[in-house]
Amino acid sequence: MRYEVEGSVARLTIDRPERRNAMSFSVMQGLRDGVAAAKTDDAVRVVVLTGAGDRAFCAGADLGGGGITGTEGHAAAHEGRGLLAELFRDLWALGKPTIARVRGYALAGGFGLALACDFVVASDDARFGTPEVNVGLWPYMITVPLLRSMPPKKVLELMMTGRRVDATEAERIGFVTRVVPVPELDAAVDELAHELASKSPLILRWGRQSFYRALELSPDDALDYLQAMLTITSHTEDTAEGVAAFAEKREPKWQGR
Repeated sequence: MRYEVEGSVARLTIDRPERRNAMSFSVMQGLRDGVAAAKTDDAVRVVVLTGAGDRAFCAGADLGGGGITGTEGHAAAHEGRGLLAELFRDLWALGKPTIARVRGYALAGGFGLALACDFVVASDDARFGTPEVNVGLWPYMITVPLLRSMPPKKVLELMMTGRRVDATEAERIGFVTRVVPVPELDAAVDELAHELASKSPLILRWGRQSFYRALELSPDDALDYLQAMLTITSHTEDTAEGVAAFAEKREPKWQGR
């Protein structure tokens, strides 16, 4: 796994192109370490996740070649699989926008990893799917990020059939933010990352948190929570700066407080 920071954007790259960037325990731990580093670095405003090479974002769990096979012993393998759940939790608790840059295959756990991000920017050769049912497994661990990203009946259909979805259908279903030709992928990701990085980091953190929390609350509870967040947000320095900058017709200078 590679962790690189350029300006306000951190990039986490699964660097196993010879295995289609399949996830081993060490890959998942490396991603967790990278997310933790980005969280504590105030200069980082946006995190991009991607895979090395041109064949795959991530083809899921590594079922061979030193991957997630259960050869470590049943108990250790069970605990190790919890790394993916912890990685999802880390991404959701990051407090900073995340973008999945998807080229090629995003399958099984790799599909879940992409959809655990806030945005998915995909090249037109991207392919998504949950093929676990075809090998006598079920995509248990990625159920939550998929349910957060598309209608439940569509999730169930993909899980039960194991069929692959191309980038055009993925955008139509709604779990892909934008589809671009392969040569334009990096530019599209950079454009979105820089746009997000130009916003108040405090407002994005609180707004992002409230968005996902509202999905999990009842409508009445969500409205009460969102009303409280609006009151809290309206008293921040960044809100005062944003309103002043709008009135003065200038770019705001965010302080993150």
